[in-house]
Amino acid sequence: MAKHIVIVGGGLAGLSCAVALGDAGLRVTLVERDQRLGGRAQSWTDPASGDAIDLGPHIVHSEYRNMLAFLERLGTRHLICWQPEKLITLLDKKGTVELKHRRLPPPLGLLPDLVARSGLALRDLWSNNRATWRAMRFDEADVPDLDRLSALEYLRLAGVRQPMIDWFWSFAALSVMNVPLERCSAAALLRVHSQLIGRRGLHFGFPAVALSDLFAPQAEQAIVRNGGAVLLNSEVVHTDRGAVLSDGTRIAADHVVLALAPTAEPSPYVSSYLWFDRKLTRERFWAQREGLARLNTDFYDLSNIRRGWADRPSVIASNIIYSHRANAMSDAEIIAATQREIAAFVPQAMEARVVHAVVNRIPMAIPCPLPGTESERPAPSATLAGDWTRTGLPCSMESAVRSGYLAADALLGSNLAQPMRPNDGIAGLVQRLKRRRAAPGRAWRTPPTARPRPHP
Repeated sequence: MAKHIVIVGGGLAGLSCAVALGDAGLRVTLVERDQRLGGRAQSWTDPASGDAIDLGPHIVHSEYRNMLAFLERLGTRHLICWQPEKLITLLDKKGTVELKHRRLPPPLGLLPDLVARSGLALRDLWSNNRATWRAMRFDEADVPDLDRLSALEYLRLAGVRQPMIDWFWSFAALSVMNVPLERCSAAALLRVHSQLIGRRGLHFGFPAVALSDLFAPQAEQAIVRNGGAVLLNSEVVHTDRGAVLSDGTRIAADHVVLALAPTAEPSPYVSSYLWFDRKLTRERFWAQREGLARLNTDFYDLSNIRRGWADRPSVIASNIIYSHRANAMSDAEIIAATQREIAAFVPQAMEARVVHAVVNRIPMAIPCPLPGTESERPAPSATLAGDWTRTGLPCSMESAVRSGYLAADALLGSNLAQPMRPNDGIAGLVQRLKRRRAAPGRAWRTPPTARPRPHP
């Protein structure tokens, strides 16, 4: 077994792999070219306010099995502020809609609120059945077929009516997959839809401290305690029996794990932080349903999330997902537009004064999950880790940690990576029946999806 491992990249994938290998008795040197650990989940102290802020606000959810196990190992799992009472609050031109998991077997848990609150006609809701049925049966063997199509092409082939597409699917693609529906792989969207509708009581949580404070300093301490080292501001330019840094330094090692950022087409985003002079709301989190028709997609009042901030005035963070539409806007224009959109949910926001604001322009949230890209994701291995590898998950913090554990498992022959949990309720029964029929000797599989015919 290799004794000294160099890991290139200090994001969640590299850190989780490094901690796992160090815990197993291997010596690890982790090399990060940035001045901070965390990768696309970085945090730092804002000099004007003295508050810790993130590159952009992130969500975890109750099915992040690997991420939560990693936080448990680091002793910070208790620093997640959970919202179990509802899934999400959505804002549109007609007002707000709260989606809650009712006591019905998946995938029916959200259906009562969709019927009662969405304003959709029954025929629009009914048109979603075929897509939901395919999502319940989804497994990774379906990826090559579905990945040929955009999500919009697939939904139209499945007979989903336009009001349903506009109300639900367009928002889901942008908020979860970070691209518009017409640019999203059908495989990518149906995978995440299968996981979201198939888990009983799935709910969201938010870091009660700065995001990277959940894992970065604790992981660094664990690596060092295990006899390893962390090198910041150091760029690896070559790997040959270890790593060669840009300053010529050679680090001899038995093995190298590359836990680098993806190079595919990025989905950029803009994250804004607005400090107000008063408390605006007790809500933790809400989202705007119109997607690209508005500027921001989601909002977080950190005064209702961060530990010790409950009595403070509101500090609201927001995300402009797939942010090309904000490229020509100045920071001041983004701040003013964001305040107006906050006021659509909390009208008194226009009467409040913004005492401080920060705008972060981030080149990549995740790589764009375009049609064809799901089939090209490489498998995690003993030499490769990252949220963009083939983990059975969308690119996310959970995917990053799972890939780090899978890389460690490949080196150690262990089983650290948490397997994907089976779906619950009716969704779980459908999955089990599909797997039983697809067992050896049973010639059965999901019929291929037809290509859309061109419009005359």
